[in-house]
Amino acid sequence: MALVANRRSVMTVFSSPTCSESHRCRIVLAEKDITVDVINIDPSDMPEDLSDINPYNSVPTLIDRDLVLYDARVIIEYLDERFPHPPLMPVDPVSRAHARLTLFRVESDWYSLIPDLESGNATKANKAKKILKESLLASAEVFAAKPYFLSEHFSLVDASIAPIMWRLERWGIQLPPKQGKPILDYAEKVFEREAFQQSLSEEEKEMRE
Repeated sequence: MALVANRRSVMTVFSSPTCSESHRCRIVLAEKDITVDVINIDPSDMPEDLSDINPYNSVPTLIDRDLVLYDARVIIEYLDERFPHPPLMPVDPVSRAHARLTLFRVESDWYSLIPDLESGNATKANKAKKILKESLLASAEVFAAKPYFLSEHFSLVDASIAPIMWRLERWGIQLPPKQGKPILDYAEKVFEREAFQQSLSEEEKEMRE
């Protein structure tokens, strides 16, 4: 697959159909109804020339004409600025900074656990499951405070939390119905969004069947 040679006028995203980082990018693309060529890649068999444009040889990788981006948060913030409607980040600097700090915490506290959750090592996975479950439950009041996570409107924060919520069953994490109700209600609200449904790969759909 000649990635560099095949750059087109249409935006291209190299994505893994099971990767949560790729998923959050696909959610933002769907929310903004962006015309994009999504190319699914097997992370265990990466195209040789992906490393020519992305020194980390990772997904997601976005190509927009001569621009190449390869960090999920950089990609989703770029998409929000490049395609401003609907806005997925607050306009004012203070609220925007708070949203960025929340994104940082979501990545540091929850996304950082994914490698252990998917490592195949039972000891590491069980420890990560316990930490993630306890962290989510500790945030139950935050999930309940507003229609979306710390916001009246769907944002990049929700686009980043949604892949975690979608994979809880796959990771063997069950939230107690009473204590976890605000989180479960939030998740269902996000899952029902048309853009979220459009973002799902076939492999992701199978995660909850």
